[in-house]
Amino acid sequence: MTGPLQIVLGTISVLFLIVSSVMAYRAVRAMVRIIRTGQPDGTRFGPVKNRLKTLAIESLGHTRMLKWSAIGAAHWFVFVGFYGLFLTLVEAFGEVWNPAFHLPIIGEWFLWNLFADLIGTGTILGILYLIYRRQKDHPRRQGRKSRFAGTNEGRGYFVEAVVLTVGVAILLIRALKVSSDLTDAPAWSHPVSGALATVLPDSPDLLTVVAFVKIVVSLTWLVVISRILNMGVAWHRFSAFFNIYFKREDDGSVALGPLQPMTSGGKPIDFEDPGEDDVFGRGKIEDFTWKGMLDFTTCTECGRCQSQCPAWNTGKPLSPKMVIMDLRDHLYAKAPYLLGEKTASETAPDYDVLKPSDEQVWASGYARIEGTNDAQAHRPLVGTLEEGGVIDPDVLWSCTSCGACVEQCPVDIEHVDHIMDMRRYQVLIESSFPSEAGVMLKNLENRGNPWGMGGNVREDWIKELDFEVTVADGPLDYDIEYLFWVGCAGAIDDRAKKVTKAVAELLNIAGVEFAVLGNGESCSGDPARRMGNEFLFQMLAQQNVETLDGVFEGRVPGMRKIVATCPHCFNSLGREYPQLEGHYEVVHHTQLLGQLIEEGRLTPVTPVDRKVTYHDPCFLGRHNKVYTPPREILDSVQGLSTQEMHRCKDRGFCCGAGGARMWMEEKIGKRINMERTEEALELDPDVISTACPFCITMLSDALTSKKQNGEAGEHVEVLDVSQILLRSMTPVAVGAQGAESGPDVGTAVDDVAGNRSAATEHGPTA
Repeated sequence: MTGPLQIVLGTISVLFLIVSSVMAYRAVRAMVRIIRTGQPDGTRFGPVKNRLKTLAIESLGHTRMLKWSAIGAAHWFVFVGFYGLFLTLVEAFGEVWNPAFHLPIIGEWFLWNLFADLIGTGTILGILYLIYRRQKDHPRRQGRKSRFAGTNEGRGYFVEAVVLTVGVAILLIRALKVSSDLTDAPAWSHPVSGALATVLPDSPDLLTVVAFVKIVVSLTWLVVISRILNMGVAWHRFSAFFNIYFKREDDGSVALGPLQPMTSGGKPIDFEDPGEDDVFGRGKIEDFTWKGMLDFTTCTECGRCQSQCPAWNTGKPLSPKMVIMDLRDHLYAKAPYLLGEKTASETAPDYDVLKPSDEQVWASGYARIEGTNDAQAHRPLVGTLEEGGVIDPDVLWSCTSCGACVEQCPVDIEHVDHIMDMRRYQVLIESSFPSEAGVMLKNLENRGNPWGMGGNVREDWIKELDFEVTVADGPLDYDIEYLFWVGCAGAIDDRAKKVTKAVAELLNIAGVEFAVLGNGESCSGDPARRMGNEFLFQMLAQQNVETLDGVFEGRVPGMRKIVATCPHCFNSLGREYPQLEGHYEVVHHTQLLGQLIEEGRLTPVTPVDRKVTYHDPCFLGRHNKVYTPPREILDSVQGLSTQEMHRCKDRGFCCGAGGARMWMEEKIGKRINMERTEEALELDPDVISTACPFCITMLSDALTSKKQNGEAGEHVEVLDVSQILLRSMTPVAVGAQGAESGPDVGTAVDDVAGNRSAATEHGPTA
């Protein structure tokens, strides 16, 4: 069945295949060379079994994509169609020469035909749904609320058009084989194409033309992406597998929780004796590791990270997506200089001529310099428009390190690590950071707490209790089960001190023997580390490790227990201190209190007739996956009715205090804590509950503002989970400091239960 048409189209197809294959090979080789210019990182290669398992689960199971179920399901069909139906492209090269051609062995096999028919149909339906969603969520309709704001729409349209065309061609070829009687496969094995065949002619030549179109479109796609190495919406089809395999956490979890130690040349920096050539943080694109460069390459521009980012959602210039896109575009534009193919001039160009585009008025993350040139080679990684910076300082310092971007990314890009590494360079090398944060850093260095209070205030809260609290002085007695890490906020901030006293009372009621460090405690170092001052974090952490090892002297693993009320301390002590050989069993107070309730050592008996909505602290929830214990505690309290905000658990919205933002002014856009508090107030709650002192401060401040404006009832309050639990313990805790009893506690409309307790007191009720 080979005629002149087949010979001409077949010859063109073969020649096009040769050209496109050569171009693709050269593109992959160039991409690998560029990525290999990054700093070494030897932590990404094993254990192989765990990483392969994660790769299989995330890619084949589409577990991260399916966090958005409908879009995830549509993408799964497109994904399976791209790889599973690759043989249909091979078959098309035979069909263009001979319309009756079939793949050897499996060509007429009923399972292959059924698979191709169903997945081909699924691919078409899947891409049509994704096209619909792109248009529905388009920036022209939603503005900056669109997750596609800042995405290169033209590239997205191109990829969607290719997938749709190829999917349709697959079904048409199969249908034409049926209508032209060129297949012996049973009719039930091609239900869709068989039905389509009833309206198609008997035309082998048409089949050849469709096969040719399929080949040309597929190879055109290959040629285009070979010419555009930063086209992540296409290249992620290949690079995503490697990015998932080489993700930071070898157990398959996301790159949240602990920040990684600062490294240079692939080795942790020794701050006591740093090497002369050590690179502190990321000050140039070539300072990133090869994995960072792979991250940049893999970004699909889907915008899931952007849609969840609290900074972007409150009018700030930070978009995690655009940070990665800008770093990617800069990397590939600067690549010839990194590879030695071009040499930059000795002096930097004048960046004053740069003018922001219309988009930059509301999103400074857009590229300011395009193309490969000396300006690209000289531009600073972080800098203003006038300085030609790749990332604007306002972008860098807007991050709360909440981790929403990392949690949502379907290809495991590590946004937070990259942002924090750039902060490290700005703080340690450039000494460039928001001025108000400098006061916090100085207080940490001189006084061991962000507020600059004297160390003697750390024991003041103990004096307000009517039972004895053991203050550690040397190694703890073995009857002490837990060291209670109070934290700076818990010992100094008035609102957080109430939580500290509530937890102490509950532990006392439950008969848990605990001790505190008192004036011997110092800041965990979290604010310094998230600010970018790794040196100060190391200093504070080493001091604390020495102190903790002293009080736990003689104790074996399993007996070095710490309970913390602050999720930031909880994260640092439990997951970052092991980097400094500080190994402890750290639990959050909600975990311990939940365990005590389960064991019957705490029994909530007094109803608390209140409507509560719970706010997930980022460093307790997303960073450490502690979602259930606080909710179980609330569920154990009689009379409480709970309702979730629409953004909760792994999609929870930040309070705005993380990433050291607690000590920086919020000058751009809407305040994050106001956005979150408004979301809570939409549910008309009596109590906004949480489990973090930073969250309590931020939400309380916003609630106070709302009350002053008449936008919230005077009875609404912000309480830690432990405070609510203490209120429900009243009859059992009659002897405890400030506990109330009586049938009206928590039930009378005009009564805020326990409002005279030192642990839970609040302002006057309405």
